[in-house]
Amino acid sequence: MITLTGPLKLWSNDEGVAHFMTVPEELSGEIRAQAMLVRRGFRSVKVEATVDGFTWRTSVFPSKSSGGYFLPIKRDVICNTGIAAGDEVTVSLELL
Repeated sequence: MITLTGPLKLWSNDEGVAHFMTVPEELSGEIRAQAMLVRRGFRSVKVEATVDGFTWRTSVFPSKSSGGYFLPIKRDVICNTGIAAGDEVTVSLELL
């Protein structure tokens, strides 16, 4: 299990907005190993994520800029946990 704490970030373009967190490079070794074992599109890795007792399934995707991964946070999670962009959030990730 990987546990990370960091700011919830907001990304936007003409098509909408998305919330995400960055999994730093130093916490990404286990994810990279899983990506090499199970080949998926965009080198993504399936995970089960938990924030404030709310659990959902998603994928993490490699980030060229940080060397780590980025974790999209679903709108449903934002609404059910009350977190917002800029908040310091702790997430637990279990690789699937």
